[in-house]
Amino acid sequence: MKNLVVPGEIVSEKPYRADGVFMEEGKTLSAVMGVVEDGRLIPLKGPYFPKRGDYVIGIIKEEGFYGWMADLHSPFEGKISARETREKFRIGDVVSAKIFEVDEVGEALLGEARRLWEGEVLEVEPAKIPRIIGKSGSMVSLIKQYAKTDAFVGQNGRIYLKGGDTSMAVMAILKICSEAHVSGLTDRISAFLEKGGKD
Repeated sequence: MKNLVVPGEIVSEKPYRADGVFMEEGKTLSAVMGVVEDGRLIPLKGPYFPKRGDYVIGIIKEEGFYGWMADLHSPFEGKISARETREKFRIGDVVSAKIFEVDEVGEALLGEARRLWEGEVLEVEPAKIPRIIGKSGSMVSLIKQYAKTDAFVGQNGRIYLKGGDTSMAVMAILKICSEAHVSGLTDRISAFLEKGGKD
């Protein structure tokens, strides 16, 4: 059961802490527009805030003696230490990485960084990423299966696509983003992909 909520509406009759919610009188209320699924809020808008353990896609924007700075499609940046990688990056390179730490000003220390060759990068609302991934990866698996495309989904709202029918994959992702608040989304995306990316 999913339903759309706006700021101030009840998400859960019980209090819990999470992104996009606040507690009042023992209840959890939404601070943003989102979809409630199984008593949890999935925000539909909002910037990406780096979190330890997240996998992200960055674009190298600066090189220094310490390593590299990466744009994370976020108000905050990522830092790759030259001591942590054997790879050498250049400005403009697209990289996948894992966030190892987040400092007190929100800057992320990135590890396991590797360059993503060729392919395309699609940017979407970071808040839509859970819907694009789907429960246990179900939605992104559908896209990979039908479009025959390699897809790496960064929690920061960037998706790397390579090979296969990337235009079908992009259309499916954009459809998920525009219909993220509607129930029965998996069935509609499945039907859309079965028809070769046509409604």
